[in-house]
Amino acid sequence: MKVLLLGIGNVLWADEGFGVRVIGHLQQHYRFPDNVTVLDGGTQGVYLVEHVQAADILVVFDAIDYGLPPATLKCLENADVPNFLGAKKMSLHQTGFQEVLAMAQMLGAYPQHLLLVGVQPVELDDYGGSLRPQIKAQIQPAIAMALVYLAGFGISAEPTRTVASLADPVLDLRRYEQERPSADEACRMGDGRVLQAVDFTVSAPPSAEGCTLRVDVDYRGKY
Repeated sequence: MKVLLLGIGNVLWADEGFGVRVIGHLQQHYRFPDNVTVLDGGTQGVYLVEHVQAADILVVFDAIDYGLPPATLKCLENADVPNFLGAKKMSLHQTGFQEVLAMAQMLGAYPQHLLLVGVQPVELDDYGGSLRPQIKAQIQPAIAMALVYLAGFGISAEPTRTVASLADPVLDLRRYEQERPSADEACRMGDGRVLQAVDFTVSAPPSAEGCTLRVDVDYRGKY
């Protein structure tokens, strides 16, 4: 059986990068049999469909809005996965992945077994931020859940003695956290200096029918 371990999300939006970070940890610390593919899917959306079609067993890692306390881990299986993603969209990449599953099913090549390992995020609105400590602490437990699931199919992973390098070193979590600008240098939650540096003039047509909003921005100062 062909197995795909897939992490989706955007590492630039704090906890939204959870799935990708799980995959990075797997790539660096575990070795799998040749029939197992460990893939960083990022935000590629429909471009992932051929990988999903090729899998008999698909395990997806992602940050999910379960409506649960922050940092809670929860698993969904089989039909519950696309149904939940359609009802509880948290970001555009989830909409894209729901379409991937629908396309694979329509094309007649759909995983026989599907597992979603998701974590309830703590913070998303932090552009350039990293995983919050509570979410980072759930990487290994999420992996443990997936390994137990795979063990039910006779598939095991071997921990590595040395940390392997990622295909793209820029994606290394530690490097990402060490090299990014500080919040003082590059505010990540909305920079008040922008509003102070420009004049906004807002106008609208007299009639409310078919109303559009125009914002004229006059850039002044050094920003």
